[in-house]
Amino acid sequence: MRSFQRTTGLAIAAALFAAAPFLTAQAQQQHAHVHGQLKLDVAVDGPTVVIDMESPLDNIVGFERAPRTDAEKKLVEEAVAQLRAADKLFIVDPAANCKLGPVDLRSGALGLGNPDPAEPVGHADLDATFSFNCTNATAAKFIDLNLFGAFKGLRQIDSQIATAQGQFKRQLKRPAGAQATQPVRLSWGK
Repeated sequence: MRSFQRTTGLAIAAALFAAAPFLTAQAQQQHAHVHGQLKLDVAVDGPTVVIDMESPLDNIVGFERAPRTDAEKKLVEEAVAQLRAADKLFIVDPAANCKLGPVDLRSGALGLGNPDPAEPVGHADLDATFSFNCTNATAAKFIDLNLFGAFKGLRQIDSQIATAQGQFKRQLKRPAGAQATQPVRLSWGK
């Protein structure tokens, strides 16, 4: 039943995104690979908050290939551990009372999950889906993101949010100086 709810929720979220007029231009650039930029799609549906992330691997580990040295392997292990502890990177509005659920990481270069077979050679990505199970997901009005502090190569987050209240588009830039290590709030609503 839970799998059906998740699949149904994702289908509804996908339909909301497909209906949003701002997606037309983005659909044409779906596989754009821009260093420093990360894409987040957030769907608040039923009892879940689902975050889909697409990023050039360079943003996360500083290179776009399989790790070659022990230092690079250690860097990848640390980044994967950070991503698996997604409740530290994505702090959902406490009003929603969410707990981290399944985390799905995909990268051909790192041998994670089922990566996109259309990924161009030499421009590896890391894609992920983070699911949060909530007692009151619709109460969520923001997510505090610790991505800039965790990943030094990240300069910009382009986000689309789909909720029962509507669709929203947000762009967040890396804060300057000491602020770069602080959480940045991704908020939505009217």
